[in-house]
Amino acid sequence: MIDSGEGKTRGGGGPSPARPARLRGPVEFVGRTAELAQLRRLLEAPPCLVLLEGEPGIGKSRLVAELLANLPGRHLIGECDDVPEPFPLGVLLDAVRTGTDRLGPLSPVAGALAPLLPELADVLPAAPPPLADPAAERHRLLRAVAAVLAALSPTTLLLEDLHWADPATCEFLAYLSTHPVDGLAVVLTARTPAPGGSTPIHDALARTSPWAVTRVPLGPLDAEGVRQLAARTLRLDDPPPQLTDALLDRTAGIPFVVEEVLRTLAERGGDPLADDSVPFVLRDVLLWRLRPLDEATREVLGAAAVLGLAPDQRVLAAVLGTERTAVGAALTSAHQAGLLHDAGDGLRFRHDLARQVVYHLVPRETREWLHLRVARVLEQELPRPVAQLAHHYRLAGSGADFIRNAEAAADLATERGDDATAAGFLLQTMDIAELPRPVRARLAGKLGRSAIDGLSQAAAIPVLERLLADRRLPPGARGELGLVLGRMLRQQGEALRGYAEIERAVPYLRAPRRRAPALAVLAAPDTVVGRHVDDHLARCAEAEVAAAASRDPAAHLAVRIARASLLLELGDRTAWTIIAELRASAELSDRPREHARACLNWAQGAVHAGHLDQAAALLTTGRELVEETGYERLATLVEATELSLDRAAGRLDGLTERLTRLVAAAERMPVTLLDARSELATVLARTAVGDQVGPAERALREVVADARRVGAIWPLVQALSALARLTLVARPDEAVRHATDALSLVRGKGILAWAADAVLVLAEAAVAAGDPARAEAAVHELAAGIEGRDAPLALAVLRRCRELVPV
Repeated sequence: MIDSGEGKTRGGGGPSPARPARLRGPVEFVGRTAELAQLRRLLEAPPCLVLLEGEPGIGKSRLVAELLANLPGRHLIGECDDVPEPFPLGVLLDAVRTGTDRLGPLSPVAGALAPLLPELADVLPAAPPPLADPAAERHRLLRAVAAVLAALSPTTLLLEDLHWADPATCEFLAYLSTHPVDGLAVVLTARTPAPGGSTPIHDALARTSPWAVTRVPLGPLDAEGVRQLAARTLRLDDPPPQLTDALLDRTAGIPFVVEEVLRTLAERGGDPLADDSVPFVLRDVLLWRLRPLDEATREVLGAAAVLGLAPDQRVLAAVLGTERTAVGAALTSAHQAGLLHDAGDGLRFRHDLARQVVYHLVPRETREWLHLRVARVLEQELPRPVAQLAHHYRLAGSGADFIRNAEAAADLATERGDDATAAGFLLQTMDIAELPRPVRARLAGKLGRSAIDGLSQAAAIPVLERLLADRRLPPGARGELGLVLGRMLRQQGEALRGYAEIERAVPYLRAPRRRAPALAVLAAPDTVVGRHVDDHLARCAEAEVAAAASRDPAAHLAVRIARASLLLELGDRTAWTIIAELRASAELSDRPREHARACLNWAQGAVHAGHLDQAAALLTTGRELVEETGYERLATLVEATELSLDRAAGRLDGLTERLTRLVAAAERMPVTLLDARSELATVLARTAVGDQVGPAERALREVVADARRVGAIWPLVQALSALARLTLVARPDEAVRHATDALSLVRGKGILAWAADAVLVLAEAAVAAGDPARAEAAVHELAAGIEGRDAPLALAVLRRCRELVPV
């Protein structure tokens, strides 16, 4: 969705045929010596994954053109479009098509691409039989792309405009970051997200290890770069400093804008400094270029800007109701005027910025009419390009037609397993004010069933909140959307808000197969303050009833996993029986991603209880499953669990540095960030000496403040207990206050084993004060709370407490 009118469109509704490689950007190349040298060093030692990012017009495409021009070997090039078609991996498949003449031996898994590349049926292996698990099917597809790239390597893969990439492509690149292909160098270009925003590719790469992707940011040209560009374009040995200053001031050093201005100066001639009328902004430059064109040519050019960056002459002729030869003549005139250039496969705008300016020079009413005409022409194509139709109908203001095509695009994406793209289309429909209630209910239900967590959550969360604030929203849709919003809030680290949203959604989830997993989420005790373990047990019992009623194996599995996790935190030995049964069952082994998530959750619970050997075994299985399935979203959780285990086992050498790296990597994954920060602050406090105590204390206090704000109980109790330990010697009264606070929180939860460290601090403080009896009540409470429980860590602490404070 590009409100400003930026974009490129691709004809047709299916995967595109191979397109000639085209690299855009200014003709001259200046001011990028350091970045070019860095890219060359990286590409000389594949495998590597490089993200080149910067604002529009900054010269990303020009830099990679310079890079590839002197790079040995052939290259694979793909370019994303701004209208997301419901066909996964489009840009990658475009790139692969350009290199199929040199395919080496292929792995049988490459046959998974056969349905997406029917024109390559003679070179690809036969398609394997479909898998029952959609997640496994998607993973096999990613492995298939990797296999084809391996057969094409050594090579350089350039993918442009990744800010428009489809979710499957983003998932593949995240997969590639941890499963590199020998001999493959990957260069991505993308626009830098707006402050506070993101794009799917940035979200995907943020979930990878920080050292897996090399980011190369491009900024504006400095004064020397602008001076060099002026010298080459105007053929001046030494441009006047006043010209450089004026250009830098009025173009912000953006290379494309600088070059357009300089080209205009060169064409007009005369003394640029003496000519006060010389335009120094892109809009005025293009207005000057438009001036000599006749009205018919301007009309064609305006329609071309509406159609896209690379306009199709056939479609333009149909839209304007004129002969194709007339359209071709008009575009040629625009080319001669410097408004278009020949990309090898037809005339196109030199840059999005140029097309955008021309687009906005068209009166709004005319733009809407043109979008409507384009849509009516595209309606005649088969298969119908529903994504493009939705795009044009939306900008034409035709709400009903937009909704019809957006829903069709979403349904098509869902059929192909791309729930994130489906949700993107459905989210757009929610902005239509005149949407009838039955239609809104239907679309909201589909939206709730789509994988919204694949979208940019910063954009999705407020949309869902607005929908749920509408009292007219039907109950079924309210339940679905509330569950989705709750999940997303939890993933954003908003533990209590997310939990509360799911609680509110549960009564509206009438279908048992939807109700059961929602209740299973509410059974988890280690995520939220203000809920007693009895509440979690009650939710778990409700979930079991719903799962039984649903007769859905997936719902039943989710509930059993949750039951084992809850009993593990409670110190109930039957947890291990359930875990053993599940791990031996086909029910879990046939769902490797669920198996991985379950093992990691159980490993965390085992660490909490002090079952370190079992935690290590579960962690090993979880890590192997994550690597096997390519489930990159769990990679951070694997590392976090490993570091928690090392801290619990006392393996502190190098742990601070490893935790620091984890916190940096988790910055864009709030669901794991607070726990990682709590672990880091705890290790800092445990190892602090001298002037290190102050920073450790500040880190703990920050975790406490943030955990209170979001209502996350486990990092809050952990940080309070560590803070009590850190302040025990210097400020015993404060230490007692922190420990008492931690005990109070645990008391509200009802799992007294969690308070073991805090009770030990109370016991040590009482002994140091010469009044051991002051801690008797706390020690007695801990003893009663863990009696008969399978909680080795808490039992060991209790023995130490009893040595200090006999009760």
